[in-house]
Amino acid sequence: MLSSLSLVKKLTSGLSVLSKKLHIHSSVMSKFDLPERLKGNDKSVWVEYVALAQQYKPLANLGQGFPDFHAPENVTNALAKITTDVNPLFNQYTRGFGHPRLVNALGQVYSKVLNRNIDSNKEILVTAGAYEALFASIQGHTNPDDEWIIIEPFFDCYEPMVRTAGGVPRFIPLKPTKTSGTVTSADWVFDEKEMESLFNKKTKGIIINTPHNPVGKVFTLKELEFIANLAKKWDVLVISDEVYEWMVYEPVKHIRIATLPDMYERTITIGSAGKTFSVTGWKTGWAIGPENLLFNLKVIHQNSVYTCNTPIQEAIAIGFEEELKRFDQDDCYFKSLARELLPKRNFMANFLTDIGMVPTIPEGGYFMMANWKTLENNVQLENEPDEYKDYKFTKWMIKNVGVQGIPPSAFYSLDHKKLGEEYVRYCFIKKDENLQIAEKILRKWKSDQSN
Repeated sequence: MLSSLSLVKKLTSGLSVLSKKLHIHSSVMSKFDLPERLKGNDKSVWVEYVALAQQYKPLANLGQGFPDFHAPENVTNALAKITTDVNPLFNQYTRGFGHPRLVNALGQVYSKVLNRNIDSNKEILVTAGAYEALFASIQGHTNPDDEWIIIEPFFDCYEPMVRTAGGVPRFIPLKPTKTSGTVTSADWVFDEKEMESLFNKKTKGIIINTPHNPVGKVFTLKELEFIANLAKKWDVLVISDEVYEWMVYEPVKHIRIATLPDMYERTITIGSAGKTFSVTGWKTGWAIGPENLLFNLKVIHQNSVYTCNTPIQEAIAIGFEEELKRFDQDDCYFKSLARELLPKRNFMANFLTDIGMVPTIPEGGYFMMANWKTLENNVQLENEPDEYKDYKFTKWMIKNVGVQGIPPSAFYSLDHKKLGEEYVRYCFIKKDENLQIAEKILRKWKSDQSN
């Protein structure tokens, strides 16, 4: 009997110690949980779909937006030379707000396209990719509860950047005015009354993306003037994400909102060397705007990134200098790249149409949205557990067909994700032979379904 009581006491004591340990462990874990301001932003479509590509190795990866061919030699040769240059400082820290040679080159380019004299040392900030330019712009200009208007579909970082800065995103979707026949990105428009209703005294800014990812829309003068007038009426900041500025297909013209009357004073224009020179892995971008607006970005930048890669900035500067010499000529890379992409765009639009999809033919950029609704009976969506049909479709296609795309619902707010469910986004800045592989795979798949 005594031994039984002794055993009970030991068990009780042991459970008490274990309980205390679990309580301490639980307290420690909760102390280091994801902070409240970051919760809900832990998932990334890029992380998920890169992992899928690594696991299933699709024969045609048309997902993430980067070229699979070589960048222009003037920038890659410049970088190779710089790293072994006799000047040892090319491999050391450079000016925090932008390497002198690069900001001078950017100043020359953007003085031309913005039709004003840009002060290279005061009105340009070089960043770790356009991503950081966006981050610094939003972080640097957002107070708690400031509202930001975001046009959907949007590049997926816009919303979490606003939320983690304490801001409130307000969404307005682009909607296609037609869904059959030949559809172009110009057919995707916003409702003017809906847009106007979003502006109020709490509105800090609006983020526009032209040329647009993923639709490929190039905003018209009329659309930009409408937004500009509202921005001036409500004293609102404009962040203009223009990383695809050189990839516009004739006869369409890219219009920079900062060139409209009284708009430079309230606009931050964002660009990207990765998109400009087809070197996305170099992760170098910039923000251009009036000194007072860039001051806020510089505060964020100097306390987080501080300075960017010196040899890469020097190489990009050399690239810009070379293109400036032939700026108005047909062999300028800023013109030739769009000409090279045009047949790729048309080729993709044709084979997607032939297999039954309805592509949106983009006016700019190198992505194509395609409506796959007519193919729904050809795929087993029920095999994929995801909530949204475009995730089901793209994952099934990766695993069973070998073609990778991106689900566009990732580019919509929670309330509007249904607007993207019947689409897939494909990238066409790929080698011709790889686009041809995608075509053959999809044609064979469709043919097999018909037999």
